[in-house]
Amino acid sequence: MKKHFDGFSVLNTSFLILVSLICVLPLIHIIAVSFSSSTAAATGQVKLWPVDFTLASYNYTASRAAFWQSMLVSLKRIAIGTPLNLLLTILVAYPLSKSTGSFRLRVVYAWIFFMTMLFHGGLIPWYSTIKQYNLLDTIWALVLPGAVPVFSVVLLLNFFREVPKELEEAAFIDGASHWTTLWNIYVPVSKPALATLALFSMVDHWNSWFDGLLLMGDPRHYPLQSYIQTIVIQQNLSNMSRDEALNLALISDRTLKASQIFLGSLPIIAAYPFLQKYFVKGIVLGSVKG
Repeated sequence: MKKHFDGFSVLNTSFLILVSLICVLPLIHIIAVSFSSSTAAATGQVKLWPVDFTLASYNYTASRAAFWQSMLVSLKRIAIGTPLNLLLTILVAYPLSKSTGSFRLRVVYAWIFFMTMLFHGGLIPWYSTIKQYNLLDTIWALVLPGAVPVFSVVLLLNFFREVPKELEEAAFIDGASHWTTLWNIYVPVSKPALATLALFSMVDHWNSWFDGLLLMGDPRHYPLQSYIQTIVIQQNLSNMSRDEALNLALISDRTLKASQIFLGSLPIIAAYPFLQKYFVKGIVLGSVKG
């Protein structure tokens, strides 16, 4: 029995290491390319370590005002979108976590929200609705359409169901309302789940690029991932100054794209370790109803 257990541990550990390498190695390669010379990158010499180390690509990226403008838009999107997602998720999940006896229409509303996970109205109605409300080319077009993440609602309502009922009953005996109970009892004990949902929301807002391309008519209003997507698909060299042209001569298309992809990923990579300790606990407690 002991040999079987040891063999399984070795196999499981090896498999997890392999999966981790599959996830990490592409990023390491991108970083190596971004710090390599244009010749080394163009001739395929770069693997997992920079060849002819240079900061030319980063210097060029830092000189582009459009890059920093798009990063500012993404930061603004996260600053507005993440708190809004959490607020609406809490307000929706709390009543849906109650029994049918406490909230008679709970099943009806639960199905209304759940159906949005299965069916979508289509791209054209979605775009037309946003246009009808005059949200095009504004930060609200990036935030409001996805303000209620239903998957997060499902996780949080299951988490709320795990909160001991005695806490809620004691609050009601003391004269607390549902509003007071929600913010003074449920929210404080749900920090692991809320931290997990905040991470989901941040990553979703940061990585979204398709809505930015469709809803932003002015490229100056692109979020960072939409800007990087336009760079990856087709590099725009218009309106380039003489100094930028000289810097561009020192880099290649591959090193430029690699540097901007890495810089675009860096904020989320930096934020993740601070929320990681809540991640596993929040997922487990929010996805299983015991």
